[in-house]
Amino acid sequence: MSAPVTSTYRFQLHADFPFDAARAQLPYLKKLGISHAYCSPILTAVPGSVHGYDVLDHTRVNPELGGREAFERFADAAHELGLGVVVDVVPNHMAFVAPESSNAPLWALLAGGKDASTAHWFDVDWDALDGALGVPILGKPLDEEIADGSITLDRSGDEPVIRYYEHVFPVADGSLDGIGEAPQGDELARLLERQHYRLAFWRDRDAVLNYRRFFEVNELIAVRVETDDVFDATHALLLELHHAGHIDGFRIDHPDGLADPAGYLARLTQECRRGTPIWVEKILEPGEHLPSDWACAGTTGYDAMAAITAALADDVAAPTIEACWQRALGDGDARDVEVATREAKRFVVENGLVPEVERLTRRAAEVRPDLQREALRAAIVELLVAAPVYRAYLVPGARMAPESKHHLDEALEAAREARPDLADELDALKRIALVRPHAGADEFDDIEPAASDFAVRLQQTWGPVMAKSIEDTLFYRWHALTALNEVGGDVDVLVDAGAHRLNAWAQHNAEYWPRTMTTLSTHDTKRSEDVRAALLAIAGDDEAWTACSDAAFALADAMGVDRPAAALAWQTIAGFSTAYGPFDTTDADGAAPDAVHGRRDLGIDADRLSEYLTKALREAKVYTAWMDGDEAYEKQVLAFATAVLEADDAAAPRTGESAASAPAAETLAADLRRSLLDARRRNAEAITLTGHTQKVLELFLPGIPDTYQGSERPTLSLVDPDNRRPVDYGELEQLLDVGGSRPRLVQRCLAADVHAPANPGSGYEPLESDSEFLVAFERTVPAASVVRRQIAEAGRLVEAAGRQVSKLVKRAQGGEQTDAPTPAEADATPLAVAVIGVRAASRALRTGALADAHVSLPAGEWRHAFTGERLTITDAPVAFGDLGDHEFGHVHVLVQEKR
Repeated sequence: MSAPVTSTYRFQLHADFPFDAARAQLPYLKKLGISHAYCSPILTAVPGSVHGYDVLDHTRVNPELGGREAFERFADAAHELGLGVVVDVVPNHMAFVAPESSNAPLWALLAGGKDASTAHWFDVDWDALDGALGVPILGKPLDEEIADGSITLDRSGDEPVIRYYEHVFPVADGSLDGIGEAPQGDELARLLERQHYRLAFWRDRDAVLNYRRFFEVNELIAVRVETDDVFDATHALLLELHHAGHIDGFRIDHPDGLADPAGYLARLTQECRRGTPIWVEKILEPGEHLPSDWACAGTTGYDAMAAITAALADDVAAPTIEACWQRALGDGDARDVEVATREAKRFVVENGLVPEVERLTRRAAEVRPDLQREALRAAIVELLVAAPVYRAYLVPGARMAPESKHHLDEALEAAREARPDLADELDALKRIALVRPHAGADEFDDIEPAASDFAVRLQQTWGPVMAKSIEDTLFYRWHALTALNEVGGDVDVLVDAGAHRLNAWAQHNAEYWPRTMTTLSTHDTKRSEDVRAALLAIAGDDEAWTACSDAAFALADAMGVDRPAAALAWQTIAGFSTAYGPFDTTDADGAAPDAVHGRRDLGIDADRLSEYLTKALREAKVYTAWMDGDEAYEKQVLAFATAVLEADDAAAPRTGESAASAPAAETLAADLRRSLLDARRRNAEAITLTGHTQKVLELFLPGIPDTYQGSERPTLSLVDPDNRRPVDYGELEQLLDVGGSRPRLVQRCLAADVHAPANPGSGYEPLESDSEFLVAFERTVPAASVVRRQIAEAGRLVEAAGRQVSKLVKRAQGGEQTDAPTPAEADATPLAVAVIGVRAASRALRTGALADAHVSLPAGEWRHAFTGERLTITDAPVAFGDLGDHEFGHVHVLVQEKR
């Protein structure tokens, strides 16, 4: 039996890091203080997949990871160490890739069409394409591919198939009647016409795609797990492993893509052992809460990440940040983030999600044939553009929750404001979305299937609209402060940043979702937590931020690069600060020396930066894109970035942003380089403090802290694939013994946390302070719950007692001298933990304000978790400086063991 879940550690599994490699790191996880190893999807995925979300076969554990035997070895080893195992589940979609025969349920669908035994597995609109499945994979129009001989009938195997390069498709029963041995031209066209699928030019996807996808990814086809036998087939192996004791918890990928997320979670919970934790990858917009009727432990932590960022950002910096960004924007750019958001949504809806819009239009027209189709389509576009959240929740035939009804009404109001001429159509869409298109019961019965399909698909489309327009468009266009451009984040939060936002989030979750995950980095974050920390710290230094912006704009003007791209580039480089503590090799300027070139290293090499910027520019979809991109534009921006990386520190300085009298680009690049290095030097301590503070907050907030592989130490990475690079676990384990290192900080926090106060069931209370710079709170455990926790963790206490005896023997023999807490102190059951961190760190340190800061702690005896020092607290506020000096600087964790 595994330990109670108190913390998780995410492993990204793939062929180069399989189960056996992860198993080798389990002792390190135990030493770090982790309770559960958390695996990316383990079922068979597309060969070579580095993420596992492209599932091909639900009946087998991925052979590239070692298969079932290797997974069971991994799980058994974890349980022997007292660790649990959490596994990522992908219920929403399967891979639709070559060779198509690798996906057995899909192969059956292609062979048998809408009458296939697995037709109900997949979300296909069979009313389109005369009952065929659209497959837009051809490099050229079908007639040209036939003429070129690229499509052939292959009779050499056990059954005839149609081949197109690496793709392979089945031949429908009876479709070969009257067809020659090797059909070509019109005869081959006739054969293809007889199939249950329609091969088409990839550029025609908007006209032929009639299956629901994962976002805009044609290679991922949606699965209908709301159907009982589909749920059973897709979850049988995972549940078998769970009931055999190998899996202790589940993480659910993209629940908003499901027809009925609440129903799915209820079913999964029913199938699991009692008390099994289930987390959902749910993106919550600011102010939105997880639906109260979901049978789960909480989210995977993006909302916690947003709350922590909002607490640490410096609101006083907002005017400078905004002024610099407004200078970056061109004449044709949106000046307001709300306008930019609407523009991004409209672009995605009208360009990327056309098949989804067409399906909704077909359903709406079936319900209301009296309304003009084009007007209905336009109204649907407006309703999607107005989506305020990732999902509203309605199950046809059930009552809509008030919050979901509010979100729908909010979207309808915004759509009417944008297009008052579509008022009638929007009113009709509202009734259809509620599956109440008419007042009469008879009419309702007649059109219920089409209305139900519209209602469910509308909700399922909101998620792709939000994800593709906000996460994957706006966040690559709006670069005022890129640390805010994070999944579930709010780019406009700076004006209202502060600890109050974190406190509101934490108090809600302490009451309603005490086992939700908290995290700072994931496999999907746009920037690692330490890149964001560096940017938050530098953003609090008006002089440094303005100097970097000025230098970047001057270089951009000289090199013919748009200023928004320059803002993204310089902030990306700035985020790679290496000034994190004594275990990093840094020079006096807070930058690692470059032994090869004799220059201070900016922390990121040209290849990584170029790969990231290329992706970012294409995702922005302004001057270039993934399809029909502008290679010349991309080269200009990459040349800008490379110029900064390769600039000579010794070049003569140049100030000002005007390009009219600009010297050579090399000199301007050196100006920007110096500005970046100076920003790092000025804010080195603030960068470290911000990184430490956000980590401590994450570890002690209500919920289960999740550490993404390697991020227990300062990790500088960008969006995937950059954030999936190999992790040096040997180095991480060594850092546990290095004073001031981040892994050591994590270990100390998890050790202080392990017996209850910061874990599920404990309360959350903000601590009063006279300083705007302190973020402080107390986690308490009701006295009645202590005994229950002690009984539940009796085995762990016995183990700890053994460690205590061993340590006491070593001390008696003179083999160990330490000021750290003794095992007895560490294993005592605390009743409270107080956490004090620093926000707006750059300004706090620059002004010396921490020297006069006070915080009110409950009276009593406290022990500092980092030093073991005992503190007697009275009713008077405690001076921040009196909390003592230690290896982790201005963050404090205090433990109160008695009342």
